[in-house]
Amino acid sequence: MIFLHDAIRALNSSIVNIRGEDAFDVNGNPVTYDMAAAQAKLTEMQAAEQATVAHKASAVSKLTALGLSADEINALIG
Repeated sequence: MIFLHDAIRALNSSIVNIRGEDAFDVNGNPVTYDMAAAQAKLTEMQAAEQATVAHKASAVSKLTALGLSADEINALIG
C-alpha cells in the first residue's frame, strides 16, 4: 500500500522524516514541499500499484489456464 509520505519522499529525496504535515531532512531541519504535488504523486503511485496487482492477477490466471499448479506459479512469481 502506498501512503502520502511515500509520495512526499518520492518527490524530495532529502526528506527523511515526516511528522504530521511537517517534513525534515537528515539533520532535523524543516523541508518544505508542495502538498498538491504530493497528492498528485500519491494518485499516480497508487494507480501504478493497482495496475501491477491487476497484471499479476492476469498472469496467474493465464498460468493456471495453462495447467500450472499454485506451487509452480508461486515459484515463478513469488
